Amino acid sequence: MTSLANRFPPEFLWGTATSAYQIEGAASVDGRGPSIWDTFCRTEGNVLNGDTGDIACDHYHRFEEDVQLMVAMGVKAYRFSISWSRVLPDGTLDSLNQAGIDFYNRLIDCCLKHDITPWVTIYHWDLPDALEVKYGGWLSNEVVPLFADYAALCFDSFGDRVKNWITLNEPWVAAVLGYGQGVFAPGHCSNVEPYVAAHNLLLAHAHAVERYRVDYQPSQHGIIGITNNCDWREPLTDSEEDRQAAEVALEFFLGWFADPIYLGDYPQCMRANVGKRLPKFSEEEQALLKGSSDFFGLNHYTTMYAAKQHADDPGQSVYGNGGLSEDQGVSLSVDESWPKTSMQWAVVPWGCRKLLEWISKRYDNPPLYITENGCAYDDELESGQVIDEERTEFYAQYINECANALENGVNLQGYFAWSLLDNFEWAMGYSKRFGLHYVDFETGERTPKESAKWFARLLSQESSKKVVGSAA
Repeated sequence: MTSLANRFPPEFLWGTATSAYQIEGAASVDGRGPSIWDTFCRTEGNVLNGDTGDIACDHYHRFEEDVQLMVAMGVKAYRFSISWSRVLPDGTLDSLNQAGIDFYNRLIDCCLKHDITPWVTIYHWDLPDALEVKYGGWLSNEVVPLFADYAALCFDSFGDRVKNWITLNEPWVAAVLGYGQGVFAPGHCSNVEPYVAAHNLLLAHAHAVERYRVDYQPSQHGIIGITNNCDWREPLTDSEEDRQAAEVALEFFLGWFADPIYLGDYPQCMRANVGKRLPKFSEEEQALLKGSSDFFGLNHYTTMYAAKQHADDPGQSVYGNGGLSEDQGVSLSVDESWPKTSMQWAVVPWGCRKLLEWISKRYDNPPLYITENGCAYDDELESGQVIDEERTEFYAQYINECANALENGVNLQGYFAWSLLDNFEWAMGYSKRFGLHYVDFETGERTPKESAKWFARLLSQESSKKVVGSAA
């Protein structure tokens, strides 16, 4: 434990993360309007067991208790998201809901009181349903300026205390799972819509960042960026075609959203494979996008092998592959010897290091934060304890590979564990537990798992190191 803590610099940021719809509950309390996830959950068959986020972890009423859980862990940063429809029930400034603003003010102030730095995600998939009904959601570029208005409201309301902003969480998920595969809200299936939705999401990000940089950043002195998700793609063999397949898979997954921000346009392989279905940026839009992130936010969970897809390939893996399968020509697989979480995601710690190094090389080593990393297991509460040894081992191994990446020159500056609490796991309902704290969904009672206690020991070593360093 001591040696692992000592491999990170004193200023390294340790935090934990959640999202609004997954934990807040209070879905129709104090003026909150419905989001697309409220609507999606109410269609039979969309969510396991018919679960909804109506109550979730009731973080809306229990946030002070949850901040105390972070205090006990010793984390110094809390990444949470704002519910767009809680502050703007119909998605526009005409519907300002002061009760929603007041809630986030209380949460932010509580964090700061306990020396926990808020990292605020402005959008984590929960589009106000009114914008879906009126405009067709992210398929319409009319939502782009509305998002910028909403972001500006956040900067106005919280920017005197919030200095770390994330515009969008995992736009790949919103685009592909929401508009391509239909398994997430709003539940569309198409090989065209994901590219349109993704395009508008990127433009919404760019316009929000421009608003921040022009009107707020000079006085508020914060930073703003975007968080993308990506799994590592390891070539199945050392053949040129498999190495190229792995590269294509990464570009369709992460390059889709990161290349326009760092390199000015979508990857060339996407232009070639997707053709006219892939929208084009105007020169003005390219200029707005390029350089529009002060840091690289990364959510990472697993690794798969990638190989060139051949005509007799039996089909794509159920894991998906970072985009629409037919547009990539890539076949994915896993090594059956790799352990798996209850999500059936392979545990491959070295894949995390390789992905960090790939990002560093491709995007000129930007300041990088892992904004989510974690695992789900079938935890059980026994005699007031949750002995989650697999999760503790997962974190130890992945954090060790983060240290390896740092030592290899990657500009990694922080790590957020997913998640603070067991919560509503989207289409899987309450069947999957990612939390460092066990939640009894009948009573709401929280119980620290052994993994939370492990983190407390790790961060205690970090804290001791900082004290020694300052004394020296």
